Amino acid sequence: MTISNLMEAIERIAPLRLAEEWDNVGLLMGDPADTLRGPVLLTIDLTEAVLDEAAGLGARAIVAYHPPIFGPLKRIIGGESASGNQRVVHRAARAGLAVYSPHTALDACAGGVTDWLAEGCAGPGGDIRALRPALGTSGQDFKMVTFVPNEHLDTVRSALASAGAGIIGEYELCAFNSPGNGTFRGKAGTSPAVGSPEVFEQTLEQRLEMVCSKRALPLALATLREFHPYQEPAVDVYPLAPRPERGLGAGRRVQLDHACTLRELADRLKKHLGVRAVHVGGELDASVERIGVVPGAGGSLASEAASDGCQVFVTGEIKHHEVNALRSRGVGVVLGGHTATERGYLPRFAELLRCELGGDTPVVVSANDRDPLVLV
Repeated sequence: MTISNLMEAIERIAPLRLAEEWDNVGLLMGDPADTLRGPVLLTIDLTEAVLDEAAGLGARAIVAYHPPIFGPLKRIIGGESASGNQRVVHRAARAGLAVYSPHTALDACAGGVTDWLAEGCAGPGGDIRALRPALGTSGQDFKMVTFVPNEHLDTVRSALASAGAGIIGEYELCAFNSPGNGTFRGKAGTSPAVGSPEVFEQTLEQRLEMVCSKRALPLALATLREFHPYQEPAVDVYPLAPRPERGLGAGRRVQLDHACTLRELADRLKKHLGVRAVHVGGELDASVERIGVVPGAGGSLASEAASDGCQVFVTGEIKHHEVNALRSRGVGVVLGGHTATERGYLPRFAELLRCELGGDTPVVVSANDRDPLVLV
């Protein structure tokens, strides 16, 4: 078992393509070829207390939800003059630890942090979908359309398929054809496959359509020219819009099967997070049916949630003016605390990762990872 195997296991759960563009996800420290020794330690924040725990456990790999390396680093130093984060990065590097951060990829994936938080708001039943759906990568980036004489249809279709066109999921040779009349007139010196130069021709043709990935498109076009009977085959290439994936992406919109009050929602969330209190903005007896949910700091999705008809926005923290903006639109607010809306997911993540790793590698949730803020 190597660090690379650990990376692959995490990315089967939380594909990195789902991460936000601004984020810094993936392997942040370590060599993918190194042997994975000891348990894998899961934490929300990589702190000196967590590093102490890793040393005590003999862990050589840490999965830190929040990336300890986020912006550009000007120096990696230890000692009293270093900042807390500098000391953590310096110490982890000296210890030869592998550090991986899934962050917003783990938020956006199916069964990830955001789904876990949404489940705590939904109660019994409810429809859950992404507030900002992720765009799929199906390999259907373009549609190729060409026009082929009937007797050459099978040859051209098979040739394009061999070049990578016509793949939809687990199916290949996918195509659509429809009959029609083609017309042309070749100039002097041409060699038309049908008719003669300088004569207006009409011929029965099949319109052939096949999807194609961006990577396969150059070869598919070259293959079309090689196997098409015409000296100058007509071909159209249409870009296809990416398809949004309803259950993947940033944030969630929860449509309750049974309305509850804002007070009931707050109580439901407290129980789910295991906290004594949450901040609430709005009329406690107001009826709630549609909820916007974002773990951590959800301000970037607050307006989208309001525009999507959410009556309440549930997140860890947002700025004061963002609270006021939501309240001015009649949207209630429930704030559960930044890491409180994330940390409770770690036991579920640990179980998923154990399954992906095959059970031979222990996966441990940090006992030293704690919310830096407490209610007193």
